[in-house]
Amino acid sequence: QVQLVESGGGLVQPGGSLRLSCVASGPSFRFTTMDWYRQAPGKQRESIALITPDSNTLYADSVKGRFTISRDNAKNTVYLQMNSLKPDDTAVYYCHCPQTGDWGQGTQVTVSS
Repeated sequence: QVQLVESGGGLVQPGGSLRLSCVASGPSFRFTTMDWYRQAPGKQRESIALITPDSNTLYADSVKGRFTISRDNAKNTVYLQMNSLKPDDTAVYYCHCPQTGDWGQGTQVTVSS
């Protein structure tokens, strides 16, 4: 089991930026694929970004070119840099470990003027 704790959400104006962080417990983080999901009100949870242990990345079309996933193995942390935010990006954002099925508690991102 992996414990995941997200932070960095908040209220931002359209066109603004936020960086989310997810700190993972356990010594095996560097060997673990991690991903970010989001869930908007009334919608299903969707996968938006993934990073492999050797930092290969994959993005959903909806965020490609605007969001960047990265990791710092020394800090057991995965990041999601979000730029050019739009109101449609408003959602609860979750950190996830596909290998264990563990989820973070989620962090709210609201994009509004």
